[in-house]
Amino acid sequence: MSHSWLNTLSMAWRALSRNRMRSALTMLGIIIGVGSVIALVTIGQSVTRQVTTEVEQLGDNLIWIQPRRARGAANPPPPLTLEDARAVQDQVPGVRRVAPAASAQRRVLHAGASWTTSITGITNDYFDVRRYRVGRGRGFTDAEIAAGSSLCIIGPTVAHELFGASSPIGSSLRIQDASCRVVGVLASKQAKNIGDDEDDVVLMPLNAYHRRIAGNRDVEVIFLSAQPGRSTALVAHQLRMLVRERRRVIDASQDDFSVRDLRAAAARITTITAVLTVLLAAIAGVSLLVGGIGIMNMMLVSVTERTHEIGIRLAIGARASDVLWQFLVEAILLSTAGGVAGVAFGLLGSWGATAAMKLSYAVVPQVVAVAFLFSAGVGVLFGFMPARRAARLQPIEALRHD
Repeated sequence: MSHSWLNTLSMAWRALSRNRMRSALTMLGIIIGVGSVIALVTIGQSVTRQVTTEVEQLGDNLIWIQPRRARGAANPPPPLTLEDARAVQDQVPGVRRVAPAASAQRRVLHAGASWTTSITGITNDYFDVRRYRVGRGRGFTDAEIAAGSSLCIIGPTVAHELFGASSPIGSSLRIQDASCRVVGVLASKQAKNIGDDEDDVVLMPLNAYHRRIAGNRDVEVIFLSAQPGRSTALVAHQLRMLVRERRRVIDASQDDFSVRDLRAAAARITTITAVLTVLLAAIAGVSLLVGGIGIMNMMLVSVTERTHEIGIRLAIGARASDVLWQFLVEAILLSTAGGVAGVAFGLLGSWGATAAMKLSYAVVPQVVAVAFLFSAGVGVLFGFMPARRAARLQPIEALRHD
């Protein structure tokens, strides 16, 4: 039995080898189809993983509220206040930490070097809520936050632009007419693909920011983190109810503030990415069907060209099933070889694309396996009709064929 199968494989291989160019062109549709499906799904998965990773870096169950001009309003919205932040902490169930903040773009100078960055006034809860960590030096003490000390912690981007390879700890920065002493450098978050550079920032106590940079007591944004296991959507809803009450907003359509839920936003992005990935993969999968049609066309031509050979095999005792399997194996060899080449093409192409986009490479083994098995199935499906046609030839009529 094994000898018979080996003989069938050998004959199929020789038949395909006699027309190498035609065989290669026939496999092209399978190669493009399998490769495109694998590449698109892999790139989509890599984007999804990158979004998830960066969302985790941006904050812990993060929700934030900002003033926003009400619909149809001519005047700008009133700012948030520190009293609003305290009310959120005390009156919204499920809140773990609250971090009021304010920021402005300013030019920072040190020893002849300058860099425009975001100056952000914070409290110590900001580090926990936004998942910032001090990599070198130290953080602010609660006493320094309360006193509004002229201290600052800078991001790695600012440290690189102003200090190069030198240590900035203990140095002074000039921010317009104000100055601050650097006490720490943040650990890099390396989150640059879905938003601004999280490492390009100068943090200082909120009271110092109000007094020396802003000249007012306004709060630009209130960040908060929900307790583990709490629904961020529910916390966000309760936050809206509280802020509407404090800002005396009766109609929700006239909200002069916005509440953002990072987890919900990330879920929407992930869903959109997944839908687009499936859609594009389905479109690419059409190439597999086109490749299958190409295999069927080639096999029909091959049957016509080799009718006399088939007649000889049948006349000397070959069974119809032997002829059927010979042509079916040829079709399966074509689709399988195309599938192997398509897998290599898809993996290499997606690796190059993710490297160019600076994404982590996320291969989905199940998709690779399904794409390859589907390509083999295409060979069986589209190769069966030509193989059956060859097997049904009558020996005498086949021998008469020129």
